[in-house]
Amino acid sequence: MPLNKAVLAAFKAATRLRPDIKDFYEAQRFAEDIMARMAIPNPRCRIDEAHAVMPDGYEVPLRVFTPLDFDFSLANGLKVCEDSRGTVLFFHGGGWVNGNVDFYLDACTTMAIKLERRVVSVDYRRAPEHRFPQAPEDCYETARQLFAGNLLPDVDPHNIVLFGDSAGGNLATVVSLMARDRGTFSPRTQMLLYPVTYNDHAFTTSWFDSVRDNGEDYLLSWRDIEGYMDLYQASPADRSNPYFAPLLAPDLSGMPRTLMLTAEYCPLRDEGEVFAQRLADDGNDVACYRILDAVHGYLLYPPVFSIVRDTYRIMKHFLDDEELKQEGEPAWLGLLGTD
Repeated sequence: MPLNKAVLAAFKAATRLRPDIKDFYEAQRFAEDIMARMAIPNPRCRIDEAHAVMPDGYEVPLRVFTPLDFDFSLANGLKVCEDSRGTVLFFHGGGWVNGNVDFYLDACTTMAIKLERRVVSVDYRRAPEHRFPQAPEDCYETARQLFAGNLLPDVDPHNIVLFGDSAGGNLATVVSLMARDRGTFSPRTQMLLYPVTYNDHAFTTSWFDSVRDNGEDYLLSWRDIEGYMDLYQASPADRSNPYFAPLLAPDLSGMPRTLMLTAEYCPLRDEGEVFAQRLADDGNDVACYRILDAVHGYLLYPPVFSIVRDTYRIMKHFLDDEELKQEGEPAWLGLLGTD
């Protein structure tokens, strides 16, 4: 499905004018902080602050988004109550370097309302100040405490969903791997949106055609991904670690029920779909969809965009274990035998 020519031209110009991410990430953080201040609170969602204490004493900030239901009657007036069917533990994207809970405030608010679930957003420590494996260890320990009932008093561990986009999708499935390997808790469900799963995104050496097809003109370039990985790794040897690149894990059995969502014009598209197939081949319950006419990072778009609406529709059907049917013009491709 071709993108609008004017939009594509804008994407190409923005991608090719962007400086090296290793020189630019601090300026990008500054811009993201300014954009985050423009977020307008939504009365349908309550936002609270919390934290998780790490083994080294550091307090990882958390932001908790609780969807609200409003009921008005002449007899009883306005009644506000929580409208949550579970908890989503969310790990934000940004190449392990950019992004934070402030920048994702609108996205997490929309997520809580659309999915009818409380969202706990994790402000894990970022590279290059804190390189691998700090981010996955922060996320793992936060998840461990949430599953143990030590963070929020009313969380049902059976209804906790791990979710992340981009580098956050990497962290979500790495937390699942860590939990399986360490035997500490058992996530039942994970959702991965255009995740990073492999360790090589160079134009000439990558295994994946989407790196070459989509790695130059669609906002996130292959150079960006390689730059982020250079900032994230503590040493080149880290790239061979499955907790860095989960597609390298020799065994993916015993993983949670998984929803994989990729974007048609994303350089990470193919590795996400191959990872989904690996999960399925190793005996896991997997659904995989490719969102058509979408580029990397679209979760941050306003919910009026059809690709955002379709994504939340797919997620909600997956979480509610309901049949999903295509309506009107194709908006997504179902893979791994899904409709």
